[in-house]
Amino acid sequence: MTTHDILKSARAAWPALQTADTDKKNAALNAMADALLDNTADILEANRKDMANAKGRISDVMLDRLKLDDGRIAAMAQGIREVAALPDPVGAVISRVERPNGLVIERTRVPMGVIAIIYESRPNVTSDAAALALKAGSACALRGGKEAFNSASAIVRALRQGLEAVGLPADLVQLVQDTTRQSASDLMTAVGLVDLLIPRGGAGLIRAVTENAKVPCIQTGTGICHVYVDADADQDMALNIIDNAKTSRPSVCNAEEVLLVHRAIAAEFLPKLKARLVDDRAKKGLVPVELRLDPEAAAIIPGTPAGDRDFDTEFLDYILAVAVVDSLEAAIAHIAGHSTGHSEAVVSRNPAVLDAFARGVDSAAVYLNCSTRFTDGGEFGLGCEMGISTQKLHARGPMGLEELTTYKYVVRGDGQTR
Repeated sequence: MTTHDILKSARAAWPALQTADTDKKNAALNAMADALLDNTADILEANRKDMANAKGRISDVMLDRLKLDDGRIAAMAQGIREVAALPDPVGAVISRVERPNGLVIERTRVPMGVIAIIYESRPNVTSDAAALALKAGSACALRGGKEAFNSASAIVRALRQGLEAVGLPADLVQLVQDTTRQSASDLMTAVGLVDLLIPRGGAGLIRAVTENAKVPCIQTGTGICHVYVDADADQDMALNIIDNAKTSRPSVCNAEEVLLVHRAIAAEFLPKLKARLVDDRAKKGLVPVELRLDPEAAAIIPGTPAGDRDFDTEFLDYILAVAVVDSLEAAIAHIAGHSTGHSEAVVSRNPAVLDAFARGVDSAAVYLNCSTRFTDGGEFGLGCEMGISTQKLHARGPMGLEELTTYKYVVRGDGQTR
């Protein structure tokens, strides 16, 4: 099927979901989770093909994003069940006004319709996106990357089995078969068939969508995430936060890419940083973090001199750009000049510094004495997520069920005329 045909099928299937109540949607989601587990062997076999094809063509950290195992499939199924357990946003009354003429005006949450998602080599996005779209009352068209196509195909086959098991159309969940740029262009220009387009991936993909889309889209952000270590920081806490934010999973968008250290503690703190992220990891047989240092940091510890673009790069790897700043204000200014508006953290024991950082940093998520790695739908209590929005209109931060709905006005009267 062409991409256009797939979108037409999704649009044709959507009315069946519009009339489905919460119990029906939840039954479908639980059946989808069951089908994932029942088809684990097929999904893993498909994933092995993708891994074999991708080996040597993408980095080890990107291979980790692509890889599935029993535990990850079980987590995908659990994520779907968690979405089923969440309150249904569809039909919720956001506001209610009774006018002097007796009209009752209710602003009510309603589904988007057909949501298209363009994403790259993360098979779990396939099930997360389908589950969120379904619970929010929308059909979905999923366009994954070519590296994960076999995995995504097997996952979608299982999800469609779950839908059919409860009497809903399988076409509510669609996988675009074309993984070339043409299919992405088709989704961007599918006016009348796509109600919302969400890109999840690298800077190039997101830029292409936001610059070329003729359908409504939400900009999900690349994550040039910062941690600022203040002069009054608990240094052990700072090391723990940095280690987690950089090394727990460097290939994801909420991983730290830039470290800013106050000049007053730089001479004491930076050697500790090198010991923790470089020397200790090497001794344990772990990948050491490459520190890309500005001139002041390089005068204190050895590392790689930072290049012109290192403070504007989402490395998605064991690389950390490090700069020394002379004040909180300088840290906030640095973040304003280099951040993608995703997630930023400060470590300090000074309440005034924490408050000023929270007010002064204009990003979707601001962390005070904790890791940026919490910018995630599951960690925010949203179940799974459709992506992290770095724009300011309609949705910002992790996008859960409410962010995947729109609203309409329902006006109740008793014969009033104007």
